[in-house]
Amino acid sequence: MNLVSKTQNTFVLTTPLYYVNDVPHIGSAYTTIAADAIARFQRLLGKEVLLITGTDEHGQKIERSAASLGKHPQEFCDGIVPSFLDLWKLLDIQYDRFSRTTAPRHHEIVKEFFQRVWEKGDIYQGQQQGWYCVSCEEFKEERDLLPDKYCPIHTSKQVEWRDEQNYFFALSKYQSQLEEFYQSHPDFIQPVSRRNEVLNFVHQGLQDFSISRVNLDWGFPVPVDSQHTLYVWFDALLGYVTALLEADAEANLANALPKWWPINLHLIGKDILRFHAVYWPAMLMSAGLPLPEKVFGHGFLTKNGQKMGKTLGNTLDPISLVQSYGSDAVRYYFLKEIEFGKDGDFNESRFINVLNADLANDLGNLLNRTLNMVKKYCAGKVPSLTASVISGDNPLKTIGLNLGEKVARCYTDLAFNEVCQQTLSLVQASNKFIDEQAPWTLYKQGKQQEVEAVLYTVLESVRLAAYLLSPIIPKISSDIYQQLGWEIDFNDQKVSSIIASFNIHSQWGILSDQQQLGSPKPIFKRIEITK
Repeated sequence: MNLVSKTQNTFVLTTPLYYVNDVPHIGSAYTTIAADAIARFQRLLGKEVLLITGTDEHGQKIERSAASLGKHPQEFCDGIVPSFLDLWKLLDIQYDRFSRTTAPRHHEIVKEFFQRVWEKGDIYQGQQQGWYCVSCEEFKEERDLLPDKYCPIHTSKQVEWRDEQNYFFALSKYQSQLEEFYQSHPDFIQPVSRRNEVLNFVHQGLQDFSISRVNLDWGFPVPVDSQHTLYVWFDALLGYVTALLEADAEANLANALPKWWPINLHLIGKDILRFHAVYWPAMLMSAGLPLPEKVFGHGFLTKNGQKMGKTLGNTLDPISLVQSYGSDAVRYYFLKEIEFGKDGDFNESRFINVLNADLANDLGNLLNRTLNMVKKYCAGKVPSLTASVISGDNPLKTIGLNLGEKVARCYTDLAFNEVCQQTLSLVQASNKFIDEQAPWTLYKQGKQQEVEAVLYTVLESVRLAAYLLSPIIPKISSDIYQQLGWEIDFNDQKVSSIIASFNIHSQWGILSDQQQLGSPKPIFKRIEITK
């Protein structure tokens, strides 16, 4: 296939296609919040962005879950999918495509891709024996199992012995090619801990893997043998490709790939790393397609230091959390308090303390009291100053001049906690600055110019902080911008040219006296702990 190279001004990223055996959990929300923040940042840069999410709906786990409720699998899936859509809306997720693996268009893409790999000679029939975890939809090495044959990931589920005829993909054939690719593309797997994990796995020697199942009705039939059903992972990974199709385009690879392929970033949990960093690249190599640019495997979430699970009764319902505290609160906590790529913990007391300290006190209170002082000391108008007249040794100007560049690097590196900390450093410095300069005293002394300089630098610093944090807390950032006189909504998917002018709005010193300030009002109400 002769592919047209996609333009440099596009950015495509994916969440996993979430398995619909149950309603979404906090782990699914975490990945999607991070993906949305990345997509929003890329849009600020003026990129044409495609954020893909969706659902993986085939496989034995779905078939069994549906049967336990007396439902047909499609009916079961159709009942679960809306819960994902509802949660993404609650969390202000601005996805562009929602890919469902039960879609007829997806079936066409899978058949064509299978045919390419089949014609390459990389699919053959053989005997599959081994321990199988239905929850993972994966055969497990015996050495990896917990005592009494429990799955190391789904620790309450015992694996099942399988001995059946399957079709296999010749993964072992691509061992050297994969190793060469990892060597020549050191950033393909991130973070480094995940990369090392994959390199170690591949170094042990790759085994061909089964891409079909027998005695399973729920899934696409193998194109060359209808007695077999395609393995859920072979089918699901191609959901990323199907999502690239325009709504009115015929479903084939020629229509799906030219504009958006290859994917810039696959964002996943570390439990599905091998599928994305080993199996998927080898499948694409077999089909003669370019490989994605990056696979990032983030860590797991715990609650109060414990692994979450229904059996422990300590699950964290993301819908309830958003309804209680708001979308920006949830987005901010998980991206600020957890170093992306490492495991992280949710603790409600810490959650409330972080939000109160950072959003209510440091950011919200700063804006509110500064606007009130502008109202009192400057007739409610932005002081008629420009950044050039602010002294070069002004502490806020010193931080602000380089902050946009630093934060942009942090977003690019997916270091969301650093984005928040770097930006908050300007907010905290602003609070310190206004306390030290005491504009209320300067005003009493008749030093109007000094008052205006102090208030201008603080207002401009709050504006810059709001812009840089807008991919993470879009509602709060919108409130700040609107109080500073811009008619901007960072949740408007038709991102205006003003919002997307990162090279302008990420600079310190663009606030002007042309802005008609709004009325001061709290941007984040302090959370009171009720006992």
